[in-house]
Order: sequence, then structure tokens, then C-alpha cells
Amino acid sequence: MLGVVGGSGFYTFFSADARSVSVDTPYGAPSAPITVGTVGQHEVAFLPRHGVNHEYSPHTVPYRANMWALRALGVRRIFGPCAVGSLTPDLGPGSMVVPDQLVDRTSARPDTYFDSGGIHVSFADPYCPTLRAAAAGLPGVVDGGTMVVIQGPRFSTRAESQWFAGQGFRLVNMTGYPEAVLARELEMCYAAIALVTDLDAGIESGEGVRAVDVFAEFERNIVPFKKLVHEALEAVDVERTCTHCLAHDGVKLPFELP
Repeated sequence: MLGVVGGSGFYTFFSADARSVSVDTPYGAPSAPITVGTVGQHEVAFLPRHGVNHEYSPHTVPYRANMWALRALGVRRIFGPCAVGSLTPDLGPGSMVVPDQLVDRTSARPDTYFDSGGIHVSFADPYCPTLRAAAAGLPGVVDGGTMVVIQGPRFSTRAESQWFAGQGFRLVNMTGYPEAVLARELEMCYAAIALVTDLDAGIESGEGVRAVDVFAEFERNIVPFKKLVHEALEAVDVERTCTHCLAHDGVKLPFELP
């Protein structure tokens, strides 16, 4: 089964013929009940990252419960659509990007299932190459770029934006971590698909980023963005062939994966 974790403004996915599933986890309830439907040849589970009414801020999203619930349902490959700010004028609002790297600038977020047992997960390349190829090969999609994940819920200062841009980062986001690493710990393939909603504060003059403008830009692009996610799902092979995301080969875990 494939999974989609929708970000800000992305609270529904199926128009009809989907069932709602509630899943309990050792980490509490996920952000919302999961809806399960069909896209092309795939059964797909959809979960709104922030809840159906945007109840969760980026730093309070129950990331561990979300990833665990999807794995428990049988999901093994996940796309994570998200809203991002751009750190370069080359990627204006409306651009759709499949990042290939991330930098974690969050703090105090529970970001592992392995609090014991000395388990270390390879994360040099944080996104599944197979899923990335399926999404990045679609028309109009920008392939590659580093996404820096900040704590939120505030936006960056101009100095922070300029610092990030000076490091060569291209996108800034608040939810891409720990979602990606938790998926890796559960041996699920994961790839982000980013919709640019704004140029970050240090990249252009003006008032800086405002939430109302971010949501408005996302709303303007939600139809083509959902279409892109549908096309990415349809481009994925029926059978999972990726071995890159099987992080625990030869390792004895302190518990069984769901």
C-alpha cells in the first residue's frame, strides 16, 4: 500500500469511494483518521499531517504516531506533499520541487523510535530514490535541492533566510523532519514533494512571510498540486523494489516493526 501525508492546505485527497480507518498506536492517536482509497493500480492511505482542521502546529504534529499508524495499516511507500518557502528567486511561488536532501534545524521533537538498543540508522540520503524518480520525472517538476527544516511555528528572520541561502539550501519548511527519518526507521520508502508558496524573508524586500499569504498561494495551486501527487502515485511500480530504505538489515531491533 502507498501513503500520502498531506501538509498545510492539503486536508483531503479522495473525491469518493474511500473508507475511513482509525488506528491506535503506542505513541497515541495520529493527526486524524486515515482514509483509504484507490489511485490507478494502487491502494492508497491518506493522512492530513496537521489534522482535518489544521489542529496541529508543525512542532506539535504527532509524527511518531502518524508514521506508525501508516506502517500498521500496511503502507510501505509514502509521498509527503508539503508547503515550502523558496530561498532562491529561481524558484518562485507555484514551483513544484522534489528535494534530494534535508537539513534539520528543529529542536526537542521526538525523532526516533529507538530510545534503547543502540540502533543507528543510515540517513545520508534521506529520501527514497525510487519514489523521487517517480515524482521528479513528471513534467514541470524541479528535480533536487536541499530543504532546511526549521522549528516553527514562527517564520525565519531575514538574517536566518540569508544564512540558509548562503549555505546553498533552496527550500525552507517546518514539517519535513522528523517525518522522513521516522519513515526510514520503520523501513518505509519516503519522498517529499514541495510546493513553493513564497520567497522567504531574506530573499526579497517587503513585510516578510505572512501565514495568510502562504495559505492563499497554496489554495491557488492546490488543484494542480493534488494532480501532481496523483500522477506521482500512478508512476510508482506496483511492486516495491527499493532496498535503499531497508535500514535494519542484519540488525536486531528491540521490538518488532508493526
